[in-house]
Amino acid sequence: MTREEILAKIDEKYENLGENPDTYLKGLLQAKPINYWDYIQVDTLLSLQKPRTDFEDEEIFIMYHQVTELVLKLMIHELKQITSKDLAEEILADKVNRLNRYTEMLMTSFDVMRYGMDYDDYNTFRSTLAPASGFQSAQFRFLEIYCTPVENLINSKGKERLPEIPTVEDLFDQVYWKDAGHNRKTGKKSLTLRAFEDKYLNDFIELAEAMKGNTLAEKFLKIDNPSDALKNGLRDMDYLFNVKWPMIHLNTAQHYLNKKGEEKAATGGSNWQKYLHPKYQQRKFFPFLWTEKEILNWAENE
Repeated sequence: MTREEILAKIDEKYENLGENPDTYLKGLLQAKPINYWDYIQVDTLLSLQKPRTDFEDEEIFIMYHQVTELVLKLMIHELKQITSKDLAEEILADKVNRLNRYTEMLMTSFDVMRYGMDYDDYNTFRSTLAPASGFQSAQFRFLEIYCTPVENLINSKGKERLPEIPTVEDLFDQVYWKDAGHNRKTGKKSLTLRAFEDKYLNDFIELAEAMKGNTLAEKFLKIDNPSDALKNGLRDMDYLFNVKWPMIHLNTAQHYLNKKGEEKAATGGSNWQKYLHPKYQQRKFFPFLWTEKEILNWAENE
């Protein structure tokens, strides 16, 4: 566009808003040029690491989890678009592929944790982190709710405890991740779980209510004759996110908590050897894309 055409478009833009274009042009005259560090908020981003000890590798631990939360936010950004719009199948398939690339980032980045910290230092500074636990990641739980109905986030034991016509509250009472901090025999909950529920449970329930009929899984089921590309993309997502990534997490925990046979406890107090395994969690976003045999043998080969 020529300079005159650009100015005409600016005039049209602000006149359509009922504003005087000259006011905004004068503001542009005074505005400072934007720099990379201001746009990305680099100084703020680099100030967010607050170690609790003097061990140098603790900062690696913090930054890794902050990167993980940013990747989860990328995924939720895509899922919000998927679940709030009627997208063409081609666009939906592209967004599923984006979700898979983000999940692969989560998987490969775990090497930073597994090989990037001193074993003895980690097992010293981690004691200051209790009762915090990775299962307190709210974004992880929001992502699950955007992907699938809550019923698919309950393992077989939890389903046995459900009433005949469960409410959303009933479903969340049996959701798989509560097993990390809820002793079903005594009814007692860990401080880790109590704090997490106090802060986020109402938000989870509210989102689950809002997402009824509109999760990624339910959006897929509304498509007539979906393509193999979309089906395979969703199967890949299910397996990458719900089997491969938890197994990498479990193996990393083994490296630091059971490398020498000590079987150290998780900071949140969970039975991590059992809880982290995908066969125990039985989390599947798209169970209708798997055969009965595949579901029965979920993560059996991992």
